[in-house]
This record gives sequence, C-alpha cells and structure tokens, in this order.
Amino acid sequence: MKKITLIFLLSTTYIFSNINAVVSILPEQTFVKAIGGDKVNVSLMVEPGNSPHTYEPKPSQMVEIAKAHLYFAIDVEFEDVWLSKFKNLNPNMQIIDLADNISKIEIEAEHEEETHDHHSAHKHEGEDPHVWTAPANVKIIARNIYNALKKEDPENSDYYKKNLDRFLTSIDETDQEITDILSPLKDGEKFMVFHPSWGYFAKAYNLKQIAVEVEGKEPKPKELIHLLEEAKEEKVKAIFTQPEFSDTVAKIIAKELQIPVVKVSPLAPNWSENLINIAKAIAGKH
Repeated sequence: MKKITLIFLLSTTYIFSNINAVVSILPEQTFVKAIGGDKVNVSLMVEPGNSPHTYEPKPSQMVEIAKAHLYFAIDVEFEDVWLSKFKNLNPNMQIIDLADNISKIEIEAEHEEETHDHHSAHKHEGEDPHVWTAPANVKIIARNIYNALKKEDPENSDYYKKNLDRFLTSIDETDQEITDILSPLKDGEKFMVFHPSWGYFAKAYNLKQIAVEVEGKEPKPKELIHLLEEAKEEKVKAIFTQPEFSDTVAKIIAKELQIPVVKVSPLAPNWSENLINIAKAIAGKH
C-alpha cells in the first residue's frame, strides 16, 4: 500500500510540477512572472547591485541551472562566457533568446565624436544590449516568452495567452503615459546619462542621450568641459547615474549645472515605473 501511495504521489508531483526557468537579469524575471504566473519558477542570475558585464554565478545558482527546463537569455555580456557552461551542465535545458526579432542599435557616445578626438571616437562601437528599455521591445520579449512557455507546457497555453494579453495591454498603457509626459519636449531633446544605457528609450521617444563615460572610461578634462557646455546649452534637467557604477564625476557635473543626480538602473525589476520616472526626470517633473 505504501509503495502504491508513493508512486501516486511521485506521478502527481510530476504532472503538476512547474516549469523551472532561469533568467539573466531582473527585468526578465518581471516579464517571465507576468506571463508564466504561478506555473513557472523563475531563478535569477545577475543579482541586484551587480553588473551583467562581469557577473560570475554562485555555486547555489549553478544548482538552479542543473534543474532548469528553460534559460531565458537576453544578449547581456556575461552570457557570452557562461551560456555554453550552463548548457554543458544541463544539456536538456532549452536556451531561449528573448532579444530575437528586436532590431539592435549601436551604443552612442556623442560627446566623444564631437570632441574630434579620432583616437576615442571609435571606442564605443558595438550593439547596445539594453533592449528592454523601450516598451515596443518589451512586447517582442513578452511574445518570445509566451511562445517558449506554450511550447514547453502546451496544456496551459490558454493560461499563458491570457497573461500575455494582459501584459501587452499594460505595456501599451506605460508607453502612452511616457508619451504624454514627454509631449511638451522638442524633438531630439537631450538628457545626460553617466553610462549609455538608455539608447532604446531615447530612440523610442525621439530623445538623445549625452553619455558621460563610455566603456568604463571617465571623460578627460577637455571632454568634461565640452560636456558641461553642451549640457548648459541644452538645458538638461538631470543627470542619470546607476547604482552599479561610481557617480563621482556625475556629482561634479550636477553641482556645476545645479541639477539633480537621479540614481536609476536599467536593471530595476519595476520596469514600467522605472521608465515613467525617467520620463518625468527628463521633462523636469521630479
């Protein structure tokens, strides 16, 4: 009798077990939870306060990889090194690239080009990985998540579809709110950032980011002077820094221009509120 009961329990556990998914960064966790709901367990790789450029997983996180059904990648730098190792550890795990079907843009570093310093003008080349900072891209990401979950768990496809539709509606609402906040600004309005992480956001709303540092390098004195002149001319209303990076130079610039330093991370889990707050700061509605 005990043996039969044990077999029954094991079989029901298998039938009703959730999908084990792993994501690289916090925004992905938010997106997967929105669509997967209570049918997906989501583990995170790059923990808060860490940079996806240099992150190394902990042994406890490798345990999560070993039991994962799906890994949702998004083309951040640490994946270049670790995805193949994850696949070796768990060959049955499917790797889904959520950046599929998203048109990538190049990282821009406007102030370097304008200083006519030809040695540094090309140092920033490469694709911007921060695709999730534009609502239209998040809609593509959401559909990629839905397709992966539907394939992995077809019996619950209706459940995932309802969640997808609900989430797409919320993305449209976020987009509209940001558009309304930014509507008084002129086309090509500039905002200052420490690290060039907001290219997709800028492109989506016809803005231009002025980057203080590029590829981890702070501006030279001559470049800093140019930045200050441009920021004054453009009447920038805030300078955005990230918790993952030092903000010493940003504070110097902010003091000189008498504008606030706004700490905001593209890796924040509350992506909608995050983008709305950025729009308010750019519009001077702190």
